[in-house]
Amino acid sequence: MLTNITYLAKVKIVTMSFAKNAGSPLNCLLSVAPMMDWTDRHCRYFHRLLSTRALLYTEMITTGALIFGDSNYHLRHNSEEHPVALQLGGSDPKDLARCAQLAFQHGYDEVNLNCGCPSERVQRGAFGACLMNESKLVAECVKAMRDASPLPVTVKHRIGLGRGESFDFVSDFVGEVSQAGCTTFIVHARNAWLEGLSPKENREIPPLKPDWAYRLKQEFPKLEFVYNGGVKTLADIQLHLQHLDGVMVGREAYHNPWILTSWDAVFESQTVHSQTPSDSTSDTSHKPSLTREEVEALMVIYMEREQKENNVHWSSVARHMLGLYHAQPGGKRWRRVWSDHKLKNKTPQEVSSIAQQALIKEREKLNLAGEALINN
Repeated sequence: MLTNITYLAKVKIVTMSFAKNAGSPLNCLLSVAPMMDWTDRHCRYFHRLLSTRALLYTEMITTGALIFGDSNYHLRHNSEEHPVALQLGGSDPKDLARCAQLAFQHGYDEVNLNCGCPSERVQRGAFGACLMNESKLVAECVKAMRDASPLPVTVKHRIGLGRGESFDFVSDFVGEVSQAGCTTFIVHARNAWLEGLSPKENREIPPLKPDWAYRLKQEFPKLEFVYNGGVKTLADIQLHLQHLDGVMVGREAYHNPWILTSWDAVFESQTVHSQTPSDSTSDTSHKPSLTREEVEALMVIYMEREQKENNVHWSSVARHMLGLYHAQPGGKRWRRVWSDHKLKNKTPQEVSSIAQQALIKEREKLNLAGEALINN
């Protein structure tokens, strides 16, 4: 319990620091990508237990949802989440300016404009990836948001549209948008095919071109560039950090969240070697502040709080931590317990106890099987 209290105190200190420095440039070194239906406030709370320093993003929220819907509901977040950025979907400068104001009023640390989502629904709204054909409009949107709010405004984009390949296309896009005051670009280093592919296929089929992201940094050395696309390991992160200012990890961070426990060491190493950026990842050995069991215990406390204060059922929270024991002995059995609809009427603490018992039994079974093989 002492470890838990110490860690939560550390999270609070980091949170207070960002609250006091609202509007300051954020450290984009490592971040978790905005992912629809995944990176809600419960997911972000979970991720914050794994890393005190990672920059976290909301799901993409459309300007229409905030202006015509329940903005308080959409923008609600936990104080522990900071630093946290709001990703917006939209293409009207006035609407985006209003939403940037709302982001500031609700305590977010950054506003990000989505220029990379290729889904048909987003295309019908004339925003997302199709905005890469409208660099002048994107520049107007960035300027409007910067004029309306003191928060930093960033842009997440692809390197091209369709099957055509032109570095000049993405270079011209970055050049024009940067003139409006955007200094940080998150580069999903593959094209967006607006026809013929599903959003899932658009994350997998168009080839990755990390060298194009590197070229952007060479062409615009005063701008910050964050790499996104296909990052799965700490080695991948270290590779891209040799060329760029940051790395954003998407689905791997969701399915294998324990990877985040190594990130704080990368931040600390960057601080130590700030005078020699090429060495910023030279020593990333790091012992996680919490064990998996302690993270689960803290999530149970959070589930109970959400149930009491916001009438949120624990299953809406637990779905985000199903990867906690990814690739660990007994992990599948543990995940199966937390996913069991028959247990929905039990309390989070009761489910956690059952899950831990299943984990222990499975590990004992595996140990016995291993001993039998050795004896044979």
